[in-house]
Amino acid sequence: MAKVGRPARLNRERIVAAALETGLDALTMRELATRLEVSHSALYRWVRDRDELFDLVSEVMVGRIVPEKEPTPDTWRDWLAELAWSMHDEFLSVPGYAARVAAPHRHNPVSYGLLRDRATRAFELAGADGELAVQSWHIFSIGVITWLGAQQGAHDFGPTAPRFDLYLDTLLRGLPARLPVEHPSAPPGRRD
Repeated sequence: MAKVGRPARLNRERIVAAALETGLDALTMRELATRLEVSHSALYRWVRDRDELFDLVSEVMVGRIVPEKEPTPDTWRDWLAELAWSMHDEFLSVPGYAARVAAPHRHNPVSYGLLRDRATRAFELAGADGELAVQSWHIFSIGVITWLGAQQGAHDFGPTAPRFDLYLDTLLRGLPARLPVEHPSAPPGRRD
């Protein structure tokens, strides 16, 4: 007969939920363990460090933001707009998340790869070849994430804060990326 023990107090879903409830702006592993009512060492048995914690959080966040429907040649722009608005709503709902994602850091290869691959596919459906679809993804992701990081970072924009709807419309009208006009003083073939 199997020995019945105490049920596990921790699991990945509970850890991520507590991290999201607390916010990521000043979250420490010790604070998270306290919030979960477990020892610091018990938490480290599930999550080895803050980077792994952020990887788990990113997987949940990407799962929330990626539209369920696939983009099509007729819906790619709407699909990207839905993705951007989901990023806006979800990233800004967790204190510190947008600012964390906007800062230089190691991306979770699983969640980042899923997001990149789906968005790149949308740009390919818009007519961009492989290279330009990837470049369009970079422009899109850097643009949206930087905007959200600045918004969450409480930058002082003065009396008229920038509107995400106007920003997103401007961004999507210029995408997918096209072959750029060479800078007049740049050496031939320069690509930076």
